[in-house]
Amino acid sequence: MRPLSVHDLGRRPSGEVLELQRELRRQRLAGELTQDVLLLVEHDPVVTLGRGTRPASLPLPAAELERRGIEVVEVERGGDVTYHGPGQLVGYPILDLTGHREDLHWYLRQLESALILALGRLGIPAERNPGLTGVWTRGRKIASIGVHVRQWVTLHGFALNVTTQLDRFDLIVPCGIRDVVMTSVARELGRTDEELGVAARQAVVASFARTFELEPDTVSARPLSGAPGY
Repeated sequence: MRPLSVHDLGRRPSGEVLELQRELRRQRLAGELTQDVLLLVEHDPVVTLGRGTRPASLPLPAAELERRGIEVVEVERGGDVTYHGPGQLVGYPILDLTGHREDLHWYLRQLESALILALGRLGIPAERNPGLTGVWTRGRKIASIGVHVRQWVTLHGFALNVTTQLDRFDLIVPCGIRDVVMTSVARELGRTDEELGVAARQAVVASFARTFELEPDTVSARPLSGAPGY
């Protein structure tokens, strides 16, 4: 199988990782990067506004969110507003879909499949919610997805709540879905030990690779060639 380069970046600001994503996509489009990449990261508290964000999805002004220590940024991904923060596993695949399938809807469903498989490995039954992008368990939303594709190379990706502080989602209308109940791996399993984060990362990497028929290399924080600061 083709290789998948996996990089665990630890905890980093969203803006810093967004610039890294854009640089890796530039390299992919220029032919300087020849294999698919999956970035794994936890972000400092941030609310991101996708291209589909509606005013009603952000009931508090951006200034008030920032006063509470939550950055607010606009990004090029699809979808509405979402929250990223500590305890949440965010995955940014930089994939060349010409080597998979040139179909955005297929890609979104594949991301959902990978997360459903990963949650199954963790002992959590998960499923799609017809008409909505993301992953649910027992009627509660546990993972969000928002992507951007240019010349069939992907940007942005998914966010899986592992030990996330769920009350932060009360400050927004997550993904523009009113009355949605957010949950996490920790809440569903009733555990918050440190090993849970490791298990979630391992499950996501294995399930993502299997879904996209790729062979992952060792998850590490090693530098990425040509990417400033890494």
